[in-house]
Amino acid sequence: MKIAKLETIQMNVPLTKPFKTALRTVTQLESIFVKITCEDGTIGWGEAPPTHVITGDSLKSIDYTILEILKPALIGKSLLHTESLFQTLHQQIIGNSSAKAAVDMAIYDCFAQRCGLPLYQLLGGYRNELETDFTVSVNSPEEMVEDARKYINNGFSVLKIKVGIGDVITDINRIKTIRESIGKDVIIRLDANQGWSPKAAVKAIKTMEDLQLDIELVEQPVQAENIEGLKYVTDHVDTLIMADESVFSLIDARRVLETRSADLINIKLMKAGGIYQAMKIAKLADSYGVECMVGSMIETKLGITAAAHFAASQKNITRFDFDAPLMLAKDSVDGGITYDKNKIHLPKTSGLGINKVNF
Repeated sequence: MKIAKLETIQMNVPLTKPFKTALRTVTQLESIFVKITCEDGTIGWGEAPPTHVITGDSLKSIDYTILEILKPALIGKSLLHTESLFQTLHQQIIGNSSAKAAVDMAIYDCFAQRCGLPLYQLLGGYRNELETDFTVSVNSPEEMVEDARKYINNGFSVLKIKVGIGDVITDINRIKTIRESIGKDVIIRLDANQGWSPKAAVKAIKTMEDLQLDIELVEQPVQAENIEGLKYVTDHVDTLIMADESVFSLIDARRVLETRSADLINIKLMKAGGIYQAMKIAKLADSYGVECMVGSMIETKLGITAAAHFAASQKNITRFDFDAPLMLAKDSVDGGITYDKNKIHLPKTSGLGINKVNF
């Protein structure tokens, strides 16, 4: 079962509402889809959105890397030699994790189809249903309250609230206003997207603890490279701290885990370079007794389906951030995961379960 063709397609889909974080504002999804066709006609799909401020990848760099660097190395390779295949994929170029992730997804899709299993079962099969949070973009307190209420009314019981723009007093007021409006039954997670200094993060989190705002966790409060600062925050608050942008690779994860610089790790396929490397990070975290979230960029249901298969396969992946397809004005993917309000169901068909992509 050899790779016969590898193609890319650019996708553009508007969002229903601008997505705002401390790092960027997004109004339209842009993405590169990968289509691998095997000699027997099996088709596998992958996706890579450019996220300049996180991965450093652009549409043009993703497309060039896939077609000019990865494709020549992979055409004619057998999918039955998976270890060799993934070694080849990752040895061709440094970085470019999004491009690698898209090709990785498509390879796994083909391989799982060959095995006649849904990918999550091939990877471990721990569960077949997930619960996603829904993200509240950073805006005025009034607009954030309105959004939070809307998502709760739509059936979501876990909110991931973006902070990190402006001073910490403004962020505290945002969360205080939201908590007072939605009550105590909804789980609140915060994501500062590197927007605070270590001391400002401790001040903000301890104030929210004193106000009894019931924050489940705070994601990436400080700059990605500031592991000492991340540890400082983790050591000085009671609230769980999650590393996101600080962990791209297995080496990053080991550094955070060995120093106990965070309580949790957020794994994203676009950071890790795909499922092959993401699985190593999850297993390493599990060896330290650390739970993981699997998150995503602004992706279509294709990329999120691949991430969901990975997330569903492992016991120590306990939190899921897969709301991106629900932010899009249209669904360009037939098949894959299905949503029932906050619940995500994995497909029963083999591979990723993608039937068709509409361009």
